[in-house]
Amino acid sequence: MRVIIPLILNVLIVGLFLYVKLLPYKDNLNNQYKGVFSFFNGIFTPILNFLKKFINPFQVGQGLSVDLTHIILLLLLLLFLNNF
Repeated sequence: MRVIIPLILNVLIVGLFLYVKLLPYKDNLNNQYKGVFSFFNGIFTPILNFLKKFINPFQVGQGLSVDLTHIILLLLLLLFLNNF
């Protein structure tokens, strides 16, 4: 159990990185990668939608803002990983 949880958290961290990078291109993915993407999409979309209720985008310029929910989720996963 002590090995499985950090392994799962590491997979989720890498999955979050790939999810964020591939989200704009989800319609162009090959069939073999669409399944992996939809798996992580099913995990991250409800969590990110929940976080968006509490965390507003951060204004970094005129008409330019950054969605911090991905960063907050990454920090939470890293904190959980650090505790195991």
